[in-house]
Amino acid sequence: MSELSAVYLPEPTVGRLLGSWQPDVPALLLVAVLGGLYGWGVVRVRRRGGSWPPARLAAFVLLGLGTIMVATMSGLAVYDHELFWPAAVQNVALDLLAPLGLALGDPLRLAVEALPEGGSGRVRRVLTGRLVRVLTFPLVSTVLVLATELAVYVTPYFATALRVGWLHELMYLHLLAAGCLFVLPVLTREQALPAWCTHPVRAALVFLDGIVDALPGLVVMTHGTLIAGAWYLHHAPPWSPDVHHDQQVGGGAMLGISELVALPFLLVVLAQWVRAERAQTAVLDRRLDGELAPAAPVAAAQGPAELVRPWWETEEGGVAERVRRQGQGD
Repeated sequence: MSELSAVYLPEPTVGRLLGSWQPDVPALLLVAVLGGLYGWGVVRVRRRGGSWPPARLAAFVLLGLGTIMVATMSGLAVYDHELFWPAAVQNVALDLLAPLGLALGDPLRLAVEALPEGGSGRVRRVLTGRLVRVLTFPLVSTVLVLATELAVYVTPYFATALRVGWLHELMYLHLLAAGCLFVLPVLTREQALPAWCTHPVRAALVFLDGIVDALPGLVVMTHGTLIAGAWYLHHAPPWSPDVHHDQQVGGGAMLGISELVALPFLLVVLAQWVRAERAQTAVLDRRLDGELAPAAPVAAAQGPAELVRPWWETEEGGVAERVRRQGQGD
């Protein structure tokens, strides 16, 4: 028993999962760089007299960077080499949840507002460049997200990453980048998508993406063979559940998280749609007010409009003459 306790981690509980942390240097560097650049941008915008919504800052830091830290350094990272389900939760969090938090912070608009005119112009040119347009094209980015998730689990990618440390870190970055390719262009206030991607189209794409994101979880749950089975069978601690059951739990967690992320994502797009319609209505109202205002003084200067005389007083003919005589006789 003493040998087993020295080799294997203790059975995970809620307390151990919440209290177990381990440093991940590449992830810490990524979080520090992203957080530092975002903070610099917010300070620069405010020094110029502008403002940046605190809600966007909170979403970027807490939901975006916070999810990256939890996925790579919390109890999930401590147990991901012992059990499959923590690794599955890690991967779906980096692929779906962290990109949503980063996108809600709208770092693309912040970069445009914070950089000098030349720098903001270069950012916009990159966003409208051919390569970025192709990678962020909604259907292409959706396929890339799906292909990334499936490649992790139906190829030796994941099993190899468990053995090779640098590849494991690269897999983290791969999942995060794939998710950002779809979410960032959809939620940014910059024009990063084709003109036909109006808010109704974006809502439809997000709904479709929610369905597509559920496929990897279903594949994992119903996969006929074990994913990284040789690793988990060899490293399974005595307290672990059946490896097949562990894989099904991981697939169910992936499915549940993907659907939970899809709902707020869709609600955010719908809220942007409502705000855009209100802003467009306000612009049209101001334009109409500006066009109608000069007409009133002109009409007043012309005096009262001339009354229109009846047809029998202006027209010639027997009928008109008879009506006129009848009116005079009355």
